[in-house]
Amino acid sequence: MLKADRSGRNTAVLVSFTAITNLADGVTKMALPLMAARLTDSPAQVAGVGLTLTLPWLLIALHVGVLVDRFDRRLLLWLADAARILVVAGLLALTLTGGVTLPALYAGGLALGIAEVVALTSAATLVPAAVAPAGRERANAWVAGAETVCNEFCGPFVGGLLIAAGSAAALGWTGAGYLIGTAVLVFLAGRFRPRPAGERPDATVNQRIAEGLRCLWQQPLLRLMALALSVLSACWGAWLALIPLVATRLMGLDASEYGFLLSALGAGGLVGALTVTTVNRLLGRRWAMLADLIGTAAMVAAPVLTTNLWIVGLGAFLGGMGGTLWTVNSRTLSQRLVDPGVLGRYNAAARLFSWGAMPLGAGLVGLLAEWLGIRAAFALFAVAALLVVVPFLKIATPAALDPPPHPA
Repeated sequence: MLKADRSGRNTAVLVSFTAITNLADGVTKMALPLMAARLTDSPAQVAGVGLTLTLPWLLIALHVGVLVDRFDRRLLLWLADAARILVVAGLLALTLTGGVTLPALYAGGLALGIAEVVALTSAATLVPAAVAPAGRERANAWVAGAETVCNEFCGPFVGGLLIAAGSAAALGWTGAGYLIGTAVLVFLAGRFRPRPAGERPDATVNQRIAEGLRCLWQQPLLRLMALALSVLSACWGAWLALIPLVATRLMGLDASEYGFLLSALGAGGLVGALTVTTVNRLLGRRWAMLADLIGTAAMVAAPVLTTNLWIVGLGAFLGGMGGTLWTVNSRTLSQRLVDPGVLGRYNAAARLFSWGAMPLGAGLVGLLAEWLGIRAAFALFAVAALLVVVPFLKIATPAALDPPPHPA
């Protein structure tokens, strides 16, 4: 068992690492596409840079899960950050010498995307070895809040300011962020090499991937959470894809009003992170997770019902808050249900469901909006979120949501 002081220290280290590196990730996701926009007027070529940053989740997430279950997870975090530093340093050198090209940005984006898959999967899987069971809900809450606020909101905002000062400034500060994150991990106390979960030592990579998928699929609660998360993430992908068009054409928002609308997501996520322990204590884990289904439905339904900024913003706030409540509770549950030796593969598979569903939702909502109109497209996604409520209430019983901790 971890001592309370070590557990608290490790929580602080993980939250600090997550905040610093996700801030750097957010800056990168803003800076690289803007650098591409200075090289070409082609929307497809500029969008391609953003695609390289997220494509690795679809291509290699399951294989990274095998890697995380075989090697020291803190070492993998160091290697991922080292790769990020080298890539950013290379792009910085090209920027200073005037040699930046689109192929260089594509290669850099792909390398950074791969490093992000390794880092996020390793960090999520490392929590049970770093934090005692009694403190994991709190640790997951702060880590999830740091991911949401720094990656999705503070990072792009800071990135916009830095890119205005020049591409070199943005890349320089990003590299410094990854370097600081690497140094922070030195203070993490404990042993982070996974314990084998009883699999055959001669098992192939595909067989190990299959073990992780079976772990997810054979446990009814984990299977439900994966399928529900696919629907919820598709709704998020749809909302994020169409909300710029809704804001400009249907709502007539200016730049500051649109910024307020997007900030409501971050505000909801932060409130969710700060209140999840209280919400779980007052309402129970079941109703806290149900809040995400209702909040996501409200987020995509609001533009169907009204163009009022405050109501649509309230829907975004509820979606952001519900998303964090779900993330914290699902991580805590998976850490209790899944053998630590398989946790990397489980986390990779679960993230594949969520990250893979977002671009699918974005593509589907675009087609539906072309055929049926924007409001009808959003209405269908709202119905999809609500349809998950019945199987959730059937499978996610109070007893299922309070399992005994898996032996470490």
